[in-house]
Amino acid sequence: MTALGKIRRVRLALSVAGLASATAGCGGEDFDNEPRPPVGIELTGVIQNRGVTVSPNGFRNRVGAGPVLITISNQTDDSHTVTLEGESVEETVGPVQPRDTATIQKSLDPGDYEVRAGSPRAAAREIPAAQLTIGRKRRSSNKQVLLP
Repeated sequence: MTALGKIRRVRLALSVAGLASATAGCGGEDFDNEPRPPVGIELTGVIQNRGVTVSPNGFRNRVGAGPVLITISNQTDDSHTVTLEGESVEETVGPVQPRDTATIQKSLDPGDYEVRAGSPRAAAREIPAAQLTIGRKRRSSNKQVLLP
């Protein structure tokens, strides 16, 4: 056998060994293929002297369970803290200055929630809270493209 033939055999043997080791590393362990969470829903809200509102009203303040992002604007002359409370959740942000916004991001379970505006000073009357109803869990986002 010539030197060139030996080199070719060595190269072939190394290629086969490399391919075998690469294939052995693939798929050796099982993993849970858990569904992705639902796509987050973005809601907007406003604090006014007559009350707190959360939109879109097309949902009648009812959305499915899963990630929710509430951006709320303070349209009063006083600063307020914003509290999302219900079921086993209590999330507070603020104080939110007049004409400023704040965001609450939470994954919510089915149930009834309130979005309240509080003030550090005693108010003549409390600002009425917004009611938010969270229904059954939304579908997984597995088949939706262009998501992070």
